[in-house]
Amino acid sequence: MGTADVEAVWRIESARIVAALTRFTGDFGLAEDAAQEAVAEALVSWPRASPANPAGWLMATARRRAIDAIRRRTALQDRYALLAADREIDPDKIDDDVLALMFVSCHPVLSREARVALTLRVVGGLSSEEIARAFLVPVPTVQARITRGKKTIAAAGVPFELPPAGERRERLGGVLSVLYVIFTEGSTATSGDRLLRPDVAYEAIRLARTLAALQPDEPEAHGLLALCELTAARFPARTGPDGTPILLEDQDRRLWDFSAIRRGLAALARASTGSLGPYGLQAAIAAAHASAPSVEATDWDRIVLLYEALGRVAPSPVVELNRAVAVAMASGPAQALAIVDELIASNRLPGSHLVPTVRGELLARLGRRPEARAELELAARLCANQRERSVLLRKAAALD
Repeated sequence: MGTADVEAVWRIESARIVAALTRFTGDFGLAEDAAQEAVAEALVSWPRASPANPAGWLMATARRRAIDAIRRRTALQDRYALLAADREIDPDKIDDDVLALMFVSCHPVLSREARVALTLRVVGGLSSEEIARAFLVPVPTVQARITRGKKTIAAAGVPFELPPAGERRERLGGVLSVLYVIFTEGSTATSGDRLLRPDVAYEAIRLARTLAALQPDEPEAHGLLALCELTAARFPARTGPDGTPILLEDQDRRLWDFSAIRRGLAALARASTGSLGPYGLQAAIAAAHASAPSVEATDWDRIVLLYEALGRVAPSPVVELNRAVAVAMASGPAQALAIVDELIASNRLPGSHLVPTVRGELLARLGRRPEARAELELAARLCANQRERSVLLRKAAALD
């Protein structure tokens, strides 16, 4: 077995291993360190002699590493004797442990950046290098976030356990939020020279599937999964062979991933067993797009209604901006422009390239070409993603 095999096993089993070790040792940081040491040992050992049970090998090796670490750091013999005893990790608790690991990694005491880094590292199994590449930050920055996150969890005395039932739903929102941030960065990169980072998006989908399986009675867990599946279904048509972005109206819908659409619709159906929350409503909007044969045949009136509902449940300027786009398609650009101008007057999205992008499009449709060009050029200056910026500049040039 080579490096790729070790990485594949780690990616699949990492959350279970770290979760079980945390339960076993009572120390989140120690568990993650011991698991990483086991992977390093596997990279040396497996090419010479492949284990019959790779996941079991990693678990046993990490357990030994954890015991060695505790033996080195403490003279409390009763603590060492407890761990050194021939105790087995209870397989019946592993699913609960993975869920607890998600809640710990996304704990409110951590900054958003630390939550994302820890979740990708200890639940997703990504290396610091992979996380740094995904978010275009230096590797030392990612490592510092992970280290600070583990220290913060230890200093705050965060217990490794599922939150009480009364707190779980509230805390679940934090877990969903982190997975949403990860997926959003993968589906539309905020910076860099690529529009999409599919590896990041698909990792978020994998984690969302895990969460939905572990919390089958939580509609919003299924809502987030539906949103991710339906959005990712359009990935194959969103860029050309050279990575150039392709707008929705120009996409070849035959390239969409219809298996992902079916999975997304099934998850949305499960989310719809209760009243739809923010993620469920966004999934319903994505489903309206996924079910339409063309932009012209899309049910824009329904999408406007869904955005209005989303604005009541989770109001934000981005939701209002997206509602303006839908209103433009359903009722014309003049009504939509009024919504955008109100956003500008209230200064609710300062510095964002999204507002001048939408305003430029609306002005172009209204025949106000010089104003439209100025807005699109402003959007290009504000946009940090090189691919998006090139599209904006092309649109502005076309208005000459």
